[in-house]
Amino acid sequence: MEPILNIPDLSSEFQFLTSRSSGPGGQNVNKVNSKVELRFEIQNSMLLTDEQKEILQRKLAKKISIDGIFSVVSQIDRSQLSNKEDAIRKFYLLISKALQPVKRRKRTKPTHTSIEKRLTGKRIKSEIKQKRQKIDD
Repeated sequence: MEPILNIPDLSSEFQFLTSRSSGPGGQNVNKVNSKVELRFEIQNSMLLTDEQKEILQRKLAKKISIDGIFSVVSQIDRSQLSNKEDAIRKFYLLISKALQPVKRRKRTKPTHTSIEKRLTGKRIKSEIKQKRQKIDD
């Protein structure tokens, strides 16, 4: 099986939409479309493997629309170009994080000291609760 983390350059499959940003910009904010939305269709991608598509569909399900479009929005800057770069950066960050293989947890036995400490704590708690009870005559 090949490593899943090999992410190709997907920029040829990006679609960009621009709109008016709600961020800073003064009077300029009403004239310039600086908000950038990067759209990417995972299922129609020719560059991703079927395994990668399946993983992305599963892990990024909340960010994928009903139409199957994965979108990332950026509007932190006044400049459309820097918002576009930020959206691309966010996209690759999310994709690489989703395709990162999950490390399996190694089961370990508790140490003798930790078992002893836990039982001592339980014993003390039990004694405290016993002392709170009413004494029957």
